[in-house]
Formats: sequence, C-alpha cells, structure tokens
Amino acid sequence: MAQRLPVFLALAVAAFLAWQPALAQTARARATASVDLDARFKQVQGDPKLADELFKVGRKVAAVCANCHGDGGNSTRPSIPNLAGQNPAYLLEQVRQFADGRRRNEFMEGMIRAMNADEKIGMVLFYASQEVTPKPATHVALARKGQEYYDKTCFRCHGNVGRGNDQIARIAGQQDEYLRTTLKSYRDGAGVRANSIMTPNTRNMSDADIEAVVAYVSSMP
Repeated sequence: MAQRLPVFLALAVAAFLAWQPALAQTARARATASVDLDARFKQVQGDPKLADELFKVGRKVAAVCANCHGDGGNSTRPSIPNLAGQNPAYLLEQVRQFADGRRRNEFMEGMIRAMNADEKIGMVLFYASQEVTPKPATHVALARKGQEYYDKTCFRCHGNVGRGNDQIARIAGQQDEYLRTTLKSYRDGAGVRANSIMTPNTRNMSDADIEAVVAYVSSMP
C-alpha cells in the first residue's frame, strides 16, 4: 500500500494544484522566466501604483504559501521559517536561489518555478509588510546567555535588534527549530546552502551556544 502524505503536505499540494489557474498557467511563468528580477523590483520600488498592484497579487500568492508558512507569514510549525517582516530584497534573493537550485528544497523549487516575476515580487512585498509575532523566551537564563553570545558576534551582521538588511536575513522572532537546524547546517557544512559569512562565524559554536542563541533570537521582537 502506498504511503500517505503528511496532512499538511497533502493540503499544500492540493492548494498548489488548485492555484494554477490563478497563476495563468505554467506558460505565463515561463514567459517571464527571463525577466530581470532586480530591474523589475527597482521599477516597482519607484512606482507606488505598480507596487500596490503587485502587493495584491502577492497577497493571493501568500494564501497558498500559508499552508506551510502560516497566515501573514507567521509559521505555525517550528521547523518552517517565518516570512513576515523579512527584508524584501533578501527574500527576493532567496526566491531566486530556490529557482536556480542554489538552495535546495524540491517542494519550494517547484512552487517558485511556477510563479512569474510579478508574482514573486508581489509575494516579497506582501511578506515584508507583515508583522512578526515573536514568542516570549521560555528559558530566560538560557536566553540571557544567548544574548551575551549574540552581542559579541551576531550583531555585526544581523544588527543589534536582529533585523538584518538587504543582504542579511532578519532573524528576530524566527522559529526556534528552523534557527537551530540552520545554524547547525552552517557549522557542520551540511547541505548546499553555502555562505562565506555564516560558515566561519558558526564553525566554533557548540551545541550549547546554538541553543542559547536560538532561545534569545527566537524571542526577539
């Protein structure tokens, strides 16, 4: 007997299939595959009317993404990242990396490759405008240790409040399990998500260091 898909994945697949007509089918996505995302994004940033139009498109796209990333980009599963409040240029670059295979996740790659350029940009605009709902630290002493570590190392790139910038991810209020897995992957050189900045900065982190940083960062507003 064939194995059944996990419920959340089955729902996401079903929603994805139902969503295809709204995306004007794969042909439309292919027709815009060669669009320069950076140039189009810059155009959108300079045109409030166009930005508003694509924001509405992105809100429709996000209705499908909500199956995994939650309403408004606040994930309900600790292993799946929040997208709410993420820096738009950074998020757009991650979309590009999933599309060209530099970041690997079969489901995400398929979803993103089905989108056209305006749907990708609209999605980014929508999520960037949403508010993160951080979870208060449940282990206060551990979070304090994490803050000490963060204030010595992590702040140099992610900023004092964990908001990052156009090239660096917002990590404040991120899901704890996702943070833990990501930090360990960078430290151990696992997977294909190479990053020349994160690799040396996580190389000497112990598991205890990671747990402390996760406790602090996930509770940042």
